[in-house]
Amino acid sequence: MTKKPAVAIVGAGSLATFLAPAVRKAGYRITEIIARGRAKSLSRARTLAARVGARVATVETAALNAELLWFCVPDREIRAAAGSIALHGTGGVKFAFHSSGALLSVELHALRSAGVTVASAHPLMTFVPRSKPSLTGVPFALEGDAAAVRLARRLVRDLGGESFSLSSKRKAAYHAWATMTSPLLLAYLVTLEEAANAAGLRRADARRMSLPIIRQTLENYAKLGPLHSFSGPFIRGDAETVAKHMTLLKRHRTTRGVYAALARNAIDLLPVKNRTALRRLLEK
Repeated sequence: MTKKPAVAIVGAGSLATFLAPAVRKAGYRITEIIARGRAKSLSRARTLAARVGARVATVETAALNAELLWFCVPDREIRAAAGSIALHGTGGVKFAFHSSGALLSVELHALRSAGVTVASAHPLMTFVPRSKPSLTGVPFALEGDAAAVRLARRLVRDLGGESFSLSSKRKAAYHAWATMTSPLLLAYLVTLEEAANAAGLRRADARRMSLPIIRQTLENYAKLGPLHSFSGPFIRGDAETVAKHMTLLKRHRTTRGVYAALARNAIDLLPVKNRTALRRLLEK
C-alpha cells in the first residue's frame, strides 16, 4: 500500500482519545469513531469525532469505509467487538490492529477469518486523563500477520515512534515488563510516600521533595547506566545503617517488605559491598 490508508477507530476511551488525533496529525484520515450504543460512550465518541473530522457510528451503523480498523477498547472487549464487526460485515477493511499489551492478535480471529489481515500494536506508554504524552521515540511491540505488521511498522514510524517485532510466546513476559515500567513503578512511588510518612512528612510534601533525586537518578540511569548510578549504604556495604532501617520499618510491614525485596535485588544485580553480611541481615 503506497498511500496512507484511511483509519476507523473502535472505542472512545483514554487510548482512542489520544491515538486518534495523533494518527490524524501524522497524515491519516479518520473516517469513523465506532462506539457502543450507550449514551456515555456515544457522547465521548462525538467529542472525539469532532476533533478528528470523523463520523460517529455503532457497530450496526458503521460504514467501515476505511482500510484499517484500530481497536482501542479494553482487553476483555476486543474479541467480542471484532466478532460483532465481522458478523455485520467488514466493508472495505483490509487490516485490523488492537493495542493490548497482554493479548495476541488472535483476539481478532473473527476478522482474520473474514479475510482481514491482523496484528497487535502496543505502545509502551501510559495514557491517563489530563495527560498528553509524546509518541516520539516510544516503542511499539508488534505481533501478527506479516502484512499487517509491515503496515503497523510504517504507521508507528509516521507517529514518531519506534517498533520491534515480538514473538507470540514472549507476549506475557513483555506485558509483565510493561506493567513494571509504569503501574508498579507508581506503586513503588506510593510506598516512598509511606516511608516519608514514617519520617514525619505529609504525602504531598514527600512527593515534592522526592522529585529532584528521582529525576537525577533517572537521568543518571539513562546516561551512565545502572552500575554507575548506584549510591547509598549498599554500595558502601553499610550493614549497620541497613539494620537500623529494617528495625524502624518493623512498624510499617508493607514498606519493609518492599525495602527488603529491592535490597535483595540490589545485592544480586548491583555493585554491593559486604554482600554476605547484608544477605544475613535481610534473612533475619
